[in-house]
Amino acid sequence: MKPAPFTYHRPTELAEALGVLAEVGHDGKVLAGGQSLIPMLSMRLASPANLVDINAVRGLDGVTVDADAVRVGALVRHAGLERHEEAARAIPLLRQGLRLVAHGTIRNRGTTVGSIAHADPSAEMPAVLTLLGGRVVAASVRGEREIAVGDLFAGPLETTLEPDELVVAAVFPRPPARSGSAVVEVARRHGDYAVCGVVAQVVLDASGSVASARATYVTAGELGRVVDLGEPARGLEATAPQDVWSAAGELAAQTVEVEGDIHASAAYRRHLVGVLTQRALRSAAQQAATTSGRSAA
Repeated sequence: MKPAPFTYHRPTELAEALGVLAEVGHDGKVLAGGQSLIPMLSMRLASPANLVDINAVRGLDGVTVDADAVRVGALVRHAGLERHEEAARAIPLLRQGLRLVAHGTIRNRGTTVGSIAHADPSAEMPAVLTLLGGRVVAASVRGEREIAVGDLFAGPLETTLEPDELVVAAVFPRPPARSGSAVVEVARRHGDYAVCGVVAQVVLDASGSVASARATYVTAGELGRVVDLGEPARGLEATAPQDVWSAAGELAAQTVEVEGDIHASAAYRRHLVGVLTQRALRSAAQQAATTSGRSAA
């Protein structure tokens, strides 16, 4: 199929792009990487009257790393952020999540901010932003506002953004000291959407035992929700064998809502939530122990 007819806009300045969005409102869609939008247009799952291509807008392709966070501009490609050494050192979870986003070809074109704004529960980067407690910066002709990730997602493929707003950046806060992270998922084939995935973070206390454990889920659970797994994990040694983490996996399986589809039954997906949570937490704890030991040295 071919897209329905639309008017194409290619602004070169942010103010120009915001002006177009203010004019077209609900009848407009923003094109950045296009790896989700173009297939939707081709299948006529989306038929906007106006397409606003922001790829020529200057100033939206930067990555800024400071003492508090990593700020990612709207035109930063997945691959560019994945290869950004300073960002990866500040927040290892960024690279861990990005390596599982589709295939290299998709990552070369798709944008991290666009993936977050698309609000797909099967995508890794909305889960990464959620676990880190991040936020997005939305701009319109009325000015800029920051939206905490907990207030961003309204449901699958839905956000609280106004029709005339453009997400110009996503802000990923640095994790706390003595923390580690992991992303573990199961997919039918490499590069496919995950049948189920877990994005986990573990923080160790000064003695090297687990102080807190948290996780978000891909293709499972509520978009934008963090599950606190600290109660069953607290006090565990970072090097504990995988079966010791079973209580945390069982809590996750009982807590996270799952649904069946053509790829997996609800029972299988619930089983994956439990098993992958165990693996992710243990891996995150081991990374925390390694990083903490290196920092102490």
